[in-house]
Amino acid sequence: MGQGMKRLGMPIAALFGVAVLTLIGTSWFLNRDALRQAVEAQIRAVTGLDLVVSGAIDVSVFPGSYVSFHNVGLKGGGTTDPALRVDVLTANLRLLPLLLRRFEIADVMMLRPHIRVVREAGGESNWTPFVERIARTMKPGAENQVSFSEIRIQDGVLKYEDAANNVTEQLGDIDLSLAWPSISRSFAATGQFDFRGERVDGSISASDFVAMLSGDRSGLKARLVSAPLKLAFDGSVANRTSLMMEGTVTVDSVSLRNALRWMGQQVPGSGGFGRFALKARANVVGASVALTNVNVELDGNVAEGVMTVANNGRQTLQATLAAGNLDFTPYISTVRLLASGARDWNRQLFDLSSLSATDLDMRLSAARVTVGPTKLGRTAFGANLRNGALALSIGEAQMYGGIAKGSLAIARSDTVADVKAQLQFADVDLQTCAGELFGITRLSGRGNLGLSLVASGTSPFGLASSLDGTATLTGHDGAIAGFNVEQLLKRLERRPLSGGGNLRSGSTPYDNLNVSVRFNDGIATVEDLRVDGPTTRLTLTGTASVPAREYDLKGVASLTQAAGGGRDKGFELPFVIQGPWDDPLVFPDPESLIRRSPGAAPLLDAVKDRKTRDAVRSVIERFTGGGQKPAAPETADGAKSN
Repeated sequence: MGQGMKRLGMPIAALFGVAVLTLIGTSWFLNRDALRQAVEAQIRAVTGLDLVVSGAIDVSVFPGSYVSFHNVGLKGGGTTDPALRVDVLTANLRLLPLLLRRFEIADVMMLRPHIRVVREAGGESNWTPFVERIARTMKPGAENQVSFSEIRIQDGVLKYEDAANNVTEQLGDIDLSLAWPSISRSFAATGQFDFRGERVDGSISASDFVAMLSGDRSGLKARLVSAPLKLAFDGSVANRTSLMMEGTVTVDSVSLRNALRWMGQQVPGSGGFGRFALKARANVVGASVALTNVNVELDGNVAEGVMTVANNGRQTLQATLAAGNLDFTPYISTVRLLASGARDWNRQLFDLSSLSATDLDMRLSAARVTVGPTKLGRTAFGANLRNGALALSIGEAQMYGGIAKGSLAIARSDTVADVKAQLQFADVDLQTCAGELFGITRLSGRGNLGLSLVASGTSPFGLASSLDGTATLTGHDGAIAGFNVEQLLKRLERRPLSGGGNLRSGSTPYDNLNVSVRFNDGIATVEDLRVDGPTTRLTLTGTASVPAREYDLKGVASLTQAAGGGRDKGFELPFVIQGPWDDPLVFPDPESLIRRSPGAAPLLDAVKDRKTRDAVRSVIERFTGGGQKPAAPETADGAKSN
């Protein structure tokens, strides 16, 4: 066997030696001008671009077979500016055809290319002729069919310009490999590039490269991986009259806020928009993307439904989603109506820039919703954002133990927010509702609340100062905490001047509560406020300052006939409510108490008469030694005598 191998090795070695000698001889006698012209012709035939060489040309046959062009420009026949500039373009030659003195390019390497893509208004670009030429030359049966198996790009730069949409982007430090083997219809591209300060690792593959270039249907797989965002697509693509794609798309991001900023999108507020994941069936037609079978997760909220994303001059998002549990707390955590640690309204200016970034039309339903301390049951609502105006509509929400409906509109005018609210709360728990909406925790029971409010301002304080509208409240079977009106009135009825005692204890039950308030420039005027209880009745009038969050009310409390033991008229006592909303002062009218005292009432009437008042003052001054002394007479020299 060893002798047989030696006999076989001798011819192989001889053949190899002949090939080497042939290559060396070819390198000596090769017509380098013909080689250069052949390479230029093949590049023109494959790409449809003319090769403009302004630098040196290096030709090598052995040990490496290649042609290198320095300072190269590639441009179409109808263009003046090259679509591609390359510092060094190297065309590696196939070995066997070279031995037969045929010059065929195996692959191309571009060092520091500068690629310029200009999109025209009709959708075509300066690279359209290149794509069409590639499609023609690679079709089966095409004349002079020529192709490269691979094009490598090293340290490249791509600049994209779209004057119609005012878009300019740049990819830097491109290291990319484009491969379409001649024995296969497939195409693949893998590599890395820099985009907006982030390194992106990407790959794309087409099952039928010729069909894809021709606009016919072809299978397509794409993947982009970067620190802010991961994107993958698996489906098909076609581009006859407009781009059409169909397949499964998946998106994943550790922080959606960072991903949107990386893509140049404004993000509202400073809370939320963290962990994000989406998987859906995508149907792309032009600049519109329709997503079905959507499964989306954001900040732990999971929803299913359909979505549509479009960019026809303005970004638009439409969605209909259903979820089990939704928590909106992260998105409103930075919206503070009250100043931190104080009773005053927050004076920090609103940031309304995000309202004009995107148009939104969303329908959302959930079994349970959390908004800060507020817990909602089954809820259906919609959100519409168009041209800087946001409209929220609540179809029905299980809220505060009852049902809530209404709408909230926020329109932007420069830095001013114009707010309009129409809300109805039916059969709600008044203690929870009044506490969370107005900070009033002393009211309990069940009832209905209606709000119709408008305001305009640059901050929560500005909104409170300009508040206009009306509010109505009807309640039943509840109580007002902080004072017991019946106990107080009975004590003062017996002994009017005994003092009110502790007016901030106990509670006043009621059967029916009716409140009607009108707002004008931040001042709430009580038009009607009646509280009817089993043994007492309260009526109130006055005002409350919304900016200052203070009461200035006067009322009358009375014992009903049932509580007064069957008398013709119940005991009545005027009283005053003043001070902050969360801790007001409640005290009876002192003049009324004096009048009800048998001993003090005549004295009160007497001191109102001027003569009686002067007589009483004179008697007091005699006992106290007070009063004004007469002036002493002056002496002749002007000095006063003692």
